[in-house]
Amino acid sequence: MRVLIACGGTGGHINPGIAIADMIKAKYPDAEFLFAGTPKGMESKLVPKAGYRLETIKVAGFQRKISLENVGRNAKAIAYLATSGRRAKQIIKDFKPDIAIGTGGYAAGPVIRKAAKMGIPTAIHEQNAYPGVTNRLLSKEVDYVMLTVIEALDYMDKSKFEYSVTGLPVRSSINSITKAEARKKLGFNDDLTILSFGGSLGAGCINDTMAAAIKWHVKEGLKINHIHGYGGMGRETFPKEMKEAGIPMKSDRLRITEYINDMDVCLAAADVVICRSGASTLAELEAAGRASILIPSPIVAGNHQYHNAMVLGKAGAAVVIEQKEASPERLIAEIKGFLDKPGKADSMADCAKKLCVTDTNDRIMAVVEKLLAKGRK
Repeated sequence: MRVLIACGGTGGHINPGIAIADMIKAKYPDAEFLFAGTPKGMESKLVPKAGYRLETIKVAGFQRKISLENVGRNAKAIAYLATSGRRAKQIIKDFKPDIAIGTGGYAAGPVIRKAAKMGIPTAIHEQNAYPGVTNRLLSKEVDYVMLTVIEALDYMDKSKFEYSVTGLPVRSSINSITKAEARKKLGFNDDLTILSFGGSLGAGCINDTMAAAIKWHVKEGLKINHIHGYGGMGRETFPKEMKEAGIPMKSDRLRITEYINDMDVCLAAADVVICRSGASTLAELEAAGRASILIPSPIVAGNHQYHNAMVLGKAGAAVVIEQKEASPERLIAEIKGFLDKPGKADSMADCAKKLCVTDTNDRIMAVVEKLLAKGRK
């Protein structure tokens, strides 16, 4: 079996593609894989690191905001568009895939579109509640659409394809350790435990509000354990602010660090998670069953993080706060709510767990089998 996977741009598109390849490889050890992506995107590093071959295609998105810089970018996008179809056809003819799967990003567009036109069984996987432009367009041409959440279907023409809600693959280490074991490993007691982060780069809004929250609960001597990852964005400012406030970066109640390299342990230890609302993060919150305060990034395509967050918010699994409303006072008030109502976190955690698709791998592999069967006809 030969499998072509097209993805690119962000880890949110690339990691699901790699996860799907790993699933197929586990069942079909002799399967051959080829990834298609851009030469300068994250896929150029992540895909080879995962042990898969990558062929590149030059493609870029169009910028809607009018500026001199964007005029140049759009001219480049047009030039790439003129050659992308030919390059996609070359990749497909050389590899001769039995099936092709796209997991989002600009590179998936021309490759999956060409594969569909060449009669190769095709599918896409959409990670977000609000689909990206590439997948919205491809949904009109592919055989099958896999969705992380059913809400994404509202933005697609469902008469054009078969679909199923497969959920999103999460790292296998999630749920590998109990809350008690995780807290013991971190040196925490059994008081309310908060995990906050803004991703590897960090998020200014989350750093600002968490700096205020940490000063508040440390000064008040409250029974709160807190893990915070300030990311690259806070490297110069966050430790300095803590030092000026006389707050240690690590104590029996605090662990403040730039990167969180043991996320599985920290997530297991937490009662409440304060973070952005990327699809992979939310899938892990659901798999672990954790209450959350979500502050969606307002600068992502289609405001998709807000749509993602609202799936958990409407289910009672999260408090959703738009960034413009995410003041230190608001966040402190929300944290107080968890202190004042000890059962609140557990109740929200149960709601999060109910959203989890527990057999994601089986559902995705069922789609793969359908594509293979179609190809054999």
